[in-house]
Amino acid sequence: MSMNSTDNYRVKVTNIVEVAPTIKEFTLVAQNGELTPFSPGAHVVVTMKGENGDGQLKQWKNAYSLLSDPRDTSAYKIAVRLQPQSRGGSVFMHSQVSEGDELEITPPANLFAPNWRAKKHLLIAGGVGITPFMSYLPELERMGASYELHYAFRGLQTGAYKTELIEQLGEQVHCYDADAGDRLLLAELLKSQPRGTHVYICGPELLIDGVRQNAALLGYPDSLIHFEEFAAPQPGSPFTVTLESSGAEVQVSSEESLLEALEANGVEVPNLCRGGVCGQCVTKVLDGDVEHRDAFLDEREQDTCIMPCVSRAKSKTLVLGL
Repeated sequence: MSMNSTDNYRVKVTNIVEVAPTIKEFTLVAQNGELTPFSPGAHVVVTMKGENGDGQLKQWKNAYSLLSDPRDTSAYKIAVRLQPQSRGGSVFMHSQVSEGDELEITPPANLFAPNWRAKKHLLIAGGVGITPFMSYLPELERMGASYELHYAFRGLQTGAYKTELIEQLGEQVHCYDADAGDRLLLAELLKSQPRGTHVYICGPELLIDGVRQNAALLGYPDSLIHFEEFAAPQPGSPFTVTLESSGAEVQVSSEESLLEALEANGVEVPNLCRGGVCGQCVTKVLDGDVEHRDAFLDEREQDTCIMPCVSRAKSKTLVLGL
């Protein structure tokens, strides 16, 4: 019997493989019931419970793209890049998770699905941004769709799956190793595409901005450009928030996000990506200055709202409409 689609899944880590110098792949198998099929580009949020550098109990929740075949319900696979300067989630996955361990994940959610009406799919990946495209490829192949994959990475750090992609896809994949002096020329690539091509980008902000700017200069409509960047919450100065409904105060430490602090104090805020892109957690700000770090709110919305999954206070205090 499959699990309820709204319940979190308990999964067992059955295999851990280093797929690049800074990237580990984790295979996750259901502990109870079975996993559900998902759509290409989907992600799950992994809950990690452990100790931080000070020996204190800590909980992290990070979103990771599913990179296995969407129709394979025997296991999910995710890949995690080690980010030593981040708040600790990737360090936890790399140093404290072993084969046989249990983790908790959300059901798959999708903010980055392909547009199946596209005449051609142009996939542009940077580093660990290859992961959602690994779930695109089986479905694109089954549909006989027209596509190309362009994959930029630094071979001394990333470049996961490049060998198997070249073997499987041949001329449909193009790899660019910056550490070997290879460059992805975005303007030339975009200029050569036929009309009706949809462009998908996953990777660092610099790559996403580069593609979007070049596409705009070449006259691509916004509707043809799709991108995903989960901005992991970055540390910042501590601050205090006051909740309008109860007057309760919540302290936000330098190493936790506002969303994490609210959840730790029993305040439930809807969320889906925990990375500043989906808009689910948008919260009213009644007083205080915000340091916006999301990729969702427009300038007008930033005057009165915050996305607590990634954004923080500039001021010492915030008053939230919660």
